[in-house]
Amino acid sequence: MKKYIALFLLVFLSSCQVTETIHLNQDGTGKIEISKLREEQSYMQLMGEEYSKEEIFRDTTYVFQDLIAKHSETFSRLPAFEKAIFQKFNTVKVHNKKSSFEKEFRTTITQNFSTISEVADLYKTEEYADDIENNYALVAEEHYYSVSFTFDGSTFKRIVKITDAIELKKQQEEIERLKIRFSKFKVVQNFIFKYHFPRKIKSVSNANAKISDDKKSLELQFLITDCLVNPESTNLEVILE
Repeated sequence: MKKYIALFLLVFLSSCQVTETIHLNQDGTGKIEISKLREEQSYMQLMGEEYSKEEIFRDTTYVFQDLIAKHSETFSRLPAFEKAIFQKFNTVKVHNKKSSFEKEFRTTITQNFSTISEVADLYKTEEYADDIENNYALVAEEHYYSVSFTFDGSTFKRIVKITDAIELKKQQEEIERLKIRFSKFKVVQNFIFKYHFPRKIKSVSNANAKISDDKKSLELQFLITDCLVNPESTNLEVILE
């Protein structure tokens, strides 16, 4: 089942737009939001006649700590290291809207933070929620990279680390097969950073970043499949004046 879900996610991520937005204040506080929007024209191409058969409507919102409380009996039996991982997601809020009638499939994940280093690895949120709800073992997850952030008052960093080289290679091979399979389709698969800072930007490590006129924000765009093949390509350092 987890393999099937992983394959579905790859297909979905090949036909959607993911936007990572950060608002960072001078005192280090702020908010991060990740929005995943299915691009309907792209998804329709990939799914063919199955697209018109969808009959889904779901509009739900939850805070991760409430999910833990709801499944407290399951959570209480987890080893300490798994509890510590899940608890970093306590304040994460998730809004899911799936409507085949309105043709809107969007997931929005948000977290307010006191320091950006406390932000959870938000791209794992839904899988971790699924683990708690269904009592899956966390060690069965097939994640192969982690995402974290730092800010010392003048230098912001987005840090991506490979955590499982073997799984990375497996995913790279699977993604290449999918790219060949779907190469005849013209699909939207944008991964966009929108970062807002308290002071003017002095320099950015990625030359493709577009800096705003007031120099206090930037936008940077990738292809999702490229990021899955090479997650470290999304590392970024921004130095403020």
